[in-house]
Amino acid sequence: MMRPKTHQTLNLKLLILVLLVAFFLLFVLRSNFPTSNNNPTTSQTLSSPVIIKASSSTTTECSNNNYSCTKIPPSLSQALIHYATSAITPQQTLKEISVSARVLEKRSPCNFLVFGLGHDSLMWSELNHGGRTIFLEEDESWIEQIKRRFPMLESYHVTYDSKVNDADNLMEVGKGPECREVRDPRYSICQLALKGLPSIVYETKWDVIMVDAPTGYYDEAPGRMSAIYTAGMMARNNNNNNRRDDDDFGGETTHVFVHDVNRVVEDKFSMAFLCHKYMMKQEGRLRHFTIPSHRDNINNKLLDRPFCPQ
Repeated sequence: MMRPKTHQTLNLKLLILVLLVAFFLLFVLRSNFPTSNNNPTTSQTLSSPVIIKASSSTTTECSNNNYSCTKIPPSLSQALIHYATSAITPQQTLKEISVSARVLEKRSPCNFLVFGLGHDSLMWSELNHGGRTIFLEEDESWIEQIKRRFPMLESYHVTYDSKVNDADNLMEVGKGPECREVRDPRYSICQLALKGLPSIVYETKWDVIMVDAPTGYYDEAPGRMSAIYTAGMMARNNNNNNRRDDDDFGGETTHVFVHDVNRVVEDKFSMAFLCHKYMMKQEGRLRHFTIPSHRDNINNKLLDRPFCPQ
């Protein structure tokens, strides 16, 4: 049975009206939706961590609507490919790495000092993308090997004159007043202070320090006694006025991480010279300390602070 002609006419007009409204809405949405060719807002939002950490020149390009700012840096691409195709895993576990990564997420781009050069070095460098990451390594041949693979990493050869079997004696030495005086390690008379590091290490105000070297698993190895002590002294002597205080940890602290605290030296020396009260967290074999500056930011004078809080 056929419907009346008036009903058919009304339905046809209604269909046409719906189609017109639909096309109008589509036109409005297309005119207001940013595309990758004329407005990078959407891409910038998705890649905001990279843009935030980029250099000033990259930020300028982004502000000029340059599509290149939405690309990940070549060094990050290389890191992703390297770790995706490598059968060698970093020295630290995922949970241990996550502790440091969270701090770097807040602080980067920053100044990041790492004692040790290893399979995880490319990762640390990229987690501090846009900042300066320096690696200190005892094995000169290993530095050359890594440089051939990752020439973008900044590393320096350092030597240590201590041995693991000196640890007990050095612990006693560290209790003396000359080792509790906060000053530039280059000019310290404390036997634990490392005085032969590259000048750039002493002249840079470090935001984050990782102690994962030198070798310390046998008696004749250098051990990390001096590295731990020097990291703590650099943190106390740090009065970086440019350090931000927009994170969860406070802008006047230096974050110090010590790996392999399951070993006697790393355990005892980190607690003695980085201080138990400054420890934020332990995850597996990694300890995280936040050490406040012992210097006034305005006149650079020493504050009335104990070496370790009681």
